[in-house]
Amino acid sequence: MFFGKKSLEYRKINYFCPVNVKPLNTYKMNKVELISAIAEKAGMTKVDAKKALDAMVEVAKAELKNDGKITLVGFGTLGVSERPGRKGHNPKTGEIIDIPAKKVVKFKPATDLI
Repeated sequence: MFFGKKSLEYRKINYFCPVNVKPLNTYKMNKVELISAIAEKAGMTKVDAKKALDAMVEVAKAELKNDGKITLVGFGTLGVSERPGRKGHNPKTGEIIDIPAKKVVKFKPATDLI
């Protein structure tokens, strides 16, 4: 079935969809919303929730900078992985360049996260 902009099916579907509602798969929670959700769920103030979240982020940064691993049971594991150097090319000039090795943070979700 073709859903071009002029097709009848497309018009029927979009006629009933509110204009200002985003599809579910495009919603992203920002830091302020996360702090509000933590405060509500834990029964604390937003100031205390912000302090707790900032402390967790700082501890995680320090641990990952030391090539550590953070495991939160039921959530997942954060770890550092080495990405090897490789050859690439500049798309503008076509010149072959060396891309250096670097460390990247990887997240492996727990099997029962979703």
